[in-house]
Amino acid sequence: MDEQALIAAARRGDSQAFNKLILQYQTLVYNVAYRMLHNPDKAADATQDAFISAFRALHGFRGGSFKAWLLRIVTNACYDQLRAAQRRPTSSLDDMLVDPDHSATLIDEAESPEDYALRQDLGRVIQAALDMLPVDQKATVILSDIQGLSYEEIAEATGVALGTVKSRLSRARARLRDQLLEQQELLPKQYRLIGS
Repeated sequence: MDEQALIAAARRGDSQAFNKLILQYQTLVYNVAYRMLHNPDKAADATQDAFISAFRALHGFRGGSFKAWLLRIVTNACYDQLRAAQRRPTSSLDDMLVDPDHSATLIDEAESPEDYALRQDLGRVIQAALDMLPVDQKATVILSDIQGLSYEEIAEATGVALGTVKSRLSRARARLRDQLLEQQELLPKQYRLIGS
């Protein structure tokens, strides 16, 4: 069954059709939420909230890209969580654990321990730089550079004009570049500027 047929069936109340849509998009939606929130539990909550909201609002889906529509919902769920966290800051005891959100089953046996450590270091530096971006720029760069969406899909997913997407992406990339240049010593050697 194609996506449009699944959407039509889900609109008629077919929960199995909606479950198939969830299975098709759950990884993408979770990845966007995780990159924005950088917390596996909050990302899972935002993902769940997004799918519940999508199910409730499915009758209002006007066509176009279902993926972009769904990403707009998850982006808004992440914004809600970030706003709530600013109003009520908390600290989690789980955050004291060493990297609890990565499963040992995802380790590549062909990767050397040194390469693994370098990749983890690079990931931490990039995530720290992403976390320093304003939320709207962070969402835009995640959707573009990590998830590979086109400018048009990002505009639809975020509900802003195409020109706004391009300017946010340009500013986000410039800020990321500046942050990474300031922290070159933390980058693996192959990612540093020559002479650094």
